[in-house]
Amino acid sequence: MSPMLLREALRTGIETLIEDAIPSPQLAAELLLMYVFRCDRSYLYSHPEQPVPPEAADQYFRLIAERAAGRPTQYITGHQEFWDLDFEVTPNVLIPRPETEHLVESGLELVRDGAGCRVVDVGTGSGCIALAFASELRHAEVHATDISPGALEVARRNAARLGFAERVQFWEGDLLMPLLQEGYAGSFDLAISNPPYVGDHEIHLVQREVREFEPRLAWHGPGDGNEFYRRLLPQALQLLRPSGHIVVEIGYLKAEAVTELFGEGWTGIKVSPDLAGIPRVVAATKSSL
Repeated sequence: MSPMLLREALRTGIETLIEDAIPSPQLAAELLLMYVFRCDRSYLYSHPEQPVPPEAADQYFRLIAERAAGRPTQYITGHQEFWDLDFEVTPNVLIPRPETEHLVESGLELVRDGAGCRVVDVGTGSGCIALAFASELRHAEVHATDISPGALEVARRNAARLGFAERVQFWEGDLLMPLLQEGYAGSFDLAISNPPYVGDHEIHLVQREVREFEPRLAWHGPGDGNEFYRRLLPQALQLLRPSGHIVVEIGYLKAEAVTELFGEGWTGIKVSPDLAGIPRVVAATKSSL
């Protein structure tokens, strides 16, 4: 029996994922085949008659079965691109999303001209936000916190792989408390975060892949989903310099609820939409008075 051809393997993978109602089936099938063959997308389509060795075919269809069962492609391959950087991802961390790049853009607009500024990424997960800042602001002092030891292990590995191990300081602990306890009060220019904001009443709306595979600690905000903001904002007022900034990502339809949490001590509250026009980022400045 002759080996399966590359185009046949890809077609079968796509059909399998379609049958199981997996989102973006063609993209997932392509990525998994690229992973098995260690090639790029152009190779798949320029070598459709390439025979697939039996062991490679077995591996590919095992991975297709994992994806068909709901496991995210990024956890299967162990990688996700963010800000043109390649990040390791494991089930200990939330998979970086393209919309979070808007959060990074919003933060950079506030501190890009500040040579030697001090930035902290709160709830860093894979480290994608902190490392994006390290890549853009060569003279900034970048910090990152997370309450999850497993997430911090992944973030530190990403920092080492990307050459930023000496540029980012990682802290284990709740929100900004590790930095406040170390005497950093009043010394930061920017606090930035993509927090867990899915409330109890919204869990049923979350994609199966997120509910069943991504760490709940990273996406579920107990109660109404705003508890993280309620706790973060007072700590940020302590940590930031006068005229320092905070930038946070928000969930769908949360703009009004989150902006109402900014009370005395904040000014210049601004809500920005993502490319789909959905309110995605809230930014504010600590009053200098």
